[in-house]
Amino acid sequence: MQNKILDLVEKKHLRSDVPSFRAGDVVRVHWKIREGGKERVQAFEGVVIRKNSKSNRTTFTVRKVSYAVGVERIFPINSPRYEKIEVVTPGRVRRSRLFYLRSLQGKAARVEAEREQQVVETAAPAAAAPAK
Repeated sequence: MQNKILDLVEKKHLRSDVPSFRAGDVVRVHWKIREGGKERVQAFEGVVIRKNSKSNRTTFTVRKVSYAVGVERIFPINSPRYEKIEVVTPGRVRRSRLFYLRSLQGKAARVEAEREQQVVETAAPAAAAPAK
């Protein structure tokens, strides 16, 4: 059980602009990087392989392959260091931890994209005209 004072302090720093995403989704995280005296924003795009939920200390791990080398980064959800998180494509997976992607290469390491459900509108029967 955590200290109530610690929870009170951490609640002040919760972010409300976090999009909903899950493991398997391809996300782009715009992370603020400080180089020298300047600060710039760098995008990190990859597949979410894990989402670790611990109330206000929630983190998620993003994996991408850059020049044939796998790169993984752990991002805290409530960090002030990122500008925004974009969900590029939702993925269709049956697991919450995708560690098996580490051993796959090339096309085998792709996650199937979730298909958008098409809404088919049926013509409603003509309503009876109101009597005058």
